Amino acid sequence: MRVVVDLNRCQGYAQCCFLAPESFKLVGEEALMYDPGPDDDQVEKILRAAASCPVQAISFERPSSRSSKPGKKNEEAYYGH
Repeated sequence: MRVVVDLNRCQGYAQCCFLAPESFKLVGEEALMYDPGPDDDQVEKILRAAASCPVQAISFERPSSRSSKPGKKNEEAYYGH
């Protein structure tokens, strides 16, 4: 799963942080840090977080194949307003 947050739309309500704290973190008052490539065990929490976002700033893509590239680790993305 690939997660994308539209940071122009995000208003920092932090509902995602409450529902999927392993994947979303609010730093300060308006800077959101999130994992764009979360583990499969986080999918359900991320779907709930996306559905609960008041401004619908969270989107995601599910890969068509389950193949992963060896040696490539998911990295967190840090974005601020």
